[in-house]
Amino acid sequence: MKTASISVFGGPEVVTLHNVDLSKPGVDEVLVGVEAASVNPLDLKIIAGYMQPVFPVELPYTPGTDFSGIVSSVGEQVTHLKPGDRVFGRSTPTAGGAFARQLIIAATELCLIPASMSFEQAAALPTSFGTARQALFEVGQLKPGQRVLIHGGAGGVGSMAVQLAHLAGAYVIATASARNIERVKSLGAEEAIDYRTEEFTTLRDIDLVLDTVGGPTLESSWSVLGKGGRIATLVEFDIESREDHAGEAVFFASATPYLQEAVRQFSAGQLQVVTDSIFTLDETRAALEKVATGHASGKVIIRTAH
Repeated sequence: MKTASISVFGGPEVVTLHNVDLSKPGVDEVLVGVEAASVNPLDLKIIAGYMQPVFPVELPYTPGTDFSGIVSSVGEQVTHLKPGDRVFGRSTPTAGGAFARQLIIAATELCLIPASMSFEQAAALPTSFGTARQALFEVGQLKPGQRVLIHGGAGGVGSMAVQLAHLAGAYVIATASARNIERVKSLGAEEAIDYRTEEFTTLRDIDLVLDTVGGPTLESSWSVLGKGGRIATLVEFDIESREDHAGEAVFFASATPYLQEAVRQFSAGQLQVVTDSIFTLDETRAALEKVATGHASGKVIIRTAH
């Protein structure tokens, strides 16, 4: 079975292709023939070794959490899935395994793919949809009618967050590059700000900022908050609240609770999946390098099947 894996920590250049043997799935597990996987910034951090205190991995390690594919075989206690089913899900960061032709995962972590959804679309959903939802409604406590500023509105999480906030009845403002201004508006942003030529710091009375950038962008975001405003950041885990403004990091753990909701919204035509580019498994390094630039519009996908 072909896999893209690492034997040492480092940049995308340490990823190499190998052939490995997989064991049979356990009694409550499923063997999935992976068709597609999506790349997340977390994958780069794990490959670099930065996440060892939080998500310790053993080397050699196959990166990738978000995937879609076809059930090959099931454990004897699995009754709701069968060989041939189209499924998607998210493995734990510690387990990884999505950048490969096959993967073994607990059956409870999988969701059926509707006929109208492609493997690429399904693989793009778990982390981006789940993170956006958690950031907006659990950490951010977003309510209908509130004003939300989403940094990086054209990115994987950002493009999902723009849509979910709009569907929830919020007034959505998003930052993006000039080439993505119209895209984020089409996703539901009432206002789009070109972060290269315009200042978002002129905004006022923002109820929630969703920060996907960190650094100076996060620091400047405090000034746009209204009374009781909040910041939910995906980047700065040591954020602290200031005066009457709350700041909290979004620590995404499991996509499973959100998969059915993502399917419902997609099937109802309420959710678009934005894809930046598609690479083959042999091109895994290039896919990781694309995400590392921080300028991907939507999700970067690895098509793992032959």
